[in-house]
Amino acid sequence: MNKNNYKEMMKLENQLCFPLYAAARCVTGLYTPWLKKLGLTYTQYLVFLVLWEKDGIPVGEICEKLMLDNGTVSPLLKKMEQAGYISRSRSEEDDRVVVITLTEQGRKLQEKAKDVPVNVGSCIDLPADKAQKLYELLYELLGSSKGE
Repeated sequence: MNKNNYKEMMKLENQLCFPLYAAARCVTGLYTPWLKKLGLTYTQYLVFLVLWEKDGIPVGEICEKLMLDNGTVSPLLKKMEQAGYISRSRSEEDDRVVVITLTEQGRKLQEKAKDVPVNVGSCIDLPADKAQKLYELLYELLGSSKGE
């Protein structure tokens, strides 16, 4: 590799990571005003999405679905429990496993949050076919980064 090729490769504009990072920050930021009204962070919202889909699941399953480690998820769950949205309990089959269950307050929050996806989606000016293609490409990238 000659010196010029190396310098060209090291330009910010030639990095795949940068537009992914910037786009993720941009899209995540679009959620902020809607989630602020609900008193939630973006990551808490993601945890709720998992629990609204399937309640009463182990912490490890939440971590796996969100592609986050236990050290990131556990403090979130503690705050969500303190706010009265979830309860944490030990599994009856294996007391090493902590199961997360929505409280009535946590279930009711879904109704309050129901417009968030539409509100955020209306802020993104991307035709449906391109949005679908982007979605597919991102999941393909995520799959390849996990060795699939």
